[in-house]
Amino acid sequence: MSNESKTMNLFRSKLRDMGYYDNPDIVIEEQKSDSKAIDKLLKHASKSGEGCGYPDFIIHSRKYSDFIIVVECKAEISRHSSETLDSYNNYAVDGALLYSSFLSREFDVVAIGFSGEQENLCRISHYLQITRDHRSYPYFDHADLLSFNDYYDGLKKSQYKFNQDFSELISYTKELNEVLHAMKIKESKRALLISAIMIALKNERFKAEYTGYPSHDVLISNMYDTVCFELDKSDVPDRNKMSLKASYEFLMTNTVLSDPKNHLFVTNLINECDKRINGFMVTHKYIDTVSQFYVEFLRYANNDKGLGIVLTPPHITELFTELAEVNKDSIVLDNCAGTGGFLVSAMKKMLKDAGGRLAKEEAIKDKQLIGIEFDDEIYTLLISNMIMHRDGRTNIMLGDTLNEADCKTISKTFHPTVGLLNPPYKNKKRGTEELKFVLANLSMLEKGGRCIALVPLSCVIETKGTAFALKQLLLEGNRLEGVLSLPEELFANSKVNTVTCAVILTAGIPHPKGYKTWFGYCREDGFVKKKNIGRIDFNHTWPQIKEKWVNAFLNRDEISEFSVKKEVTADMEWCAEAYLQADYSQLSADDFTNTVKNYLLYNIHTHNSQSITEEQEGNEL
Repeated sequence: MSNESKTMNLFRSKLRDMGYYDNPDIVIEEQKSDSKAIDKLLKHASKSGEGCGYPDFIIHSRKYSDFIIVVECKAEISRHSSETLDSYNNYAVDGALLYSSFLSREFDVVAIGFSGEQENLCRISHYLQITRDHRSYPYFDHADLLSFNDYYDGLKKSQYKFNQDFSELISYTKELNEVLHAMKIKESKRALLISAIMIALKNERFKAEYTGYPSHDVLISNMYDTVCFELDKSDVPDRNKMSLKASYEFLMTNTVLSDPKNHLFVTNLINECDKRINGFMVTHKYIDTVSQFYVEFLRYANNDKGLGIVLTPPHITELFTELAEVNKDSIVLDNCAGTGGFLVSAMKKMLKDAGGRLAKEEAIKDKQLIGIEFDDEIYTLLISNMIMHRDGRTNIMLGDTLNEADCKTISKTFHPTVGLLNPPYKNKKRGTEELKFVLANLSMLEKGGRCIALVPLSCVIETKGTAFALKQLLLEGNRLEGVLSLPEELFANSKVNTVTCAVILTAGIPHPKGYKTWFGYCREDGFVKKKNIGRIDFNHTWPQIKEKWVNAFLNRDEISEFSVKKEVTADMEWCAEAYLQADYSQLSADDFTNTVKNYLLYNIHTHNSQSITEEQEGNEL
């Protein structure tokens, strides 16, 4: 006869073996909690739908107060979980998920279903439910109990938690933009202000003392002095330190920031940045946080559009590092570095591959990351971004990426093996051709190195004129490995409508006749647009989609309606759409009607946007 008390005793034994009872920070409760917050949430969590819920185990920590483990036990392994996971009374997993659904209103929860009466015949399943998310996800693919820290670390490293935290960061950038706008701080200074605060907060003394400075003048001068101190002790080349310090002098002269009446505003701003931005960066290392603020602060500014700056979403920078097979021995070059998104993502992957070997980690940071940026204001943000990550500052240069002499010097000095770039885009056909930046990157790579560039689709589908000539040059000296047609609204967060693709080339090896290039139709990345947030991975499907894209390219797989291999020349279109066989059998009259409507709406929107832009330019003139 089954006996649930045996199951609970078995689970207690596992807790004891994993050191739960020996850790003074961990609280293990059964059936009911002394925590008012937990008890309140379980007040209506009865399996029958009425009254309180009583989980078999409730495990939380004084150290991590926002995290709970809830456990439900069943004696019979046949009662482990139902197919629908909603038979709360009868199955262990189902019951644990019920309690999780109530607790997740205020906590991140690991729900554990445990069944069986014997050590060798028991079953355990783990589900993760993030705060305020109504969904739970199978997680921790492990056949036994883990330590409390393993569960907490797994939560923090999960894609689910990252998506939520990143969405909250984006929301904060919008909130902060409105606050700074109301305080009449110019768009061009907002990202610099935040970067200055983040650099100053890296200094332990400033962080400990800023709330207690005797006057507002002391606060502002100490913040500027701290930024200068951090720049001086960094590995930034001396020739650039003066210009960087000059970029931050506005802290002392800005009428809003220097006004003693705004002391509380500045103090609160520093405190919020510490809590909300640093809080994100501590949990999610090596994410290009600065660019998120830059996108929000400058996307309406004329100088942003004029420079053709389109900042790369972090999931795409991550994708590129995997397509390029970046590892601990790679030497990565971005000659259009922007705020450093590709370099930060590459560094994350390289450090992970280094496996904690300190000497190798230092070599990666000191010698294996090269960035070039032409715009001095963005260069300042790039440097601040790398300082915030305490990494990779030695080889970040301010200069002209198209200067042949400089390109040769970089090639001979660093011998880059991987090129990653998102060049500035032409504005109304004005500006430098995007493929010229790609050619410059390739010229600096070692023979056989891999270059991946994010460029407008128009660059690779043109079959005449300048674009055609540049495509010819690409093929004469390099092998075209693949082209990924990327999501059409990839840059919706920047309010840019450019349709783009990823072009993958092998440097220094002329494209051989008869060689088949891989083309992928990678239009659906799983991201959806959410009001006041932008494009987010709402359904947490990106990891699976990314894996499909990467594996398909690395294996050169031809997949129906997704990818194809084709021998191409410069006078042909380099995109999957030109060569995939479309399946028209599923199309209906409604599909045709909706497509025409969307096309008309797009044309109206484009015409109105162009008219507004032309009117603004006319007013400026």
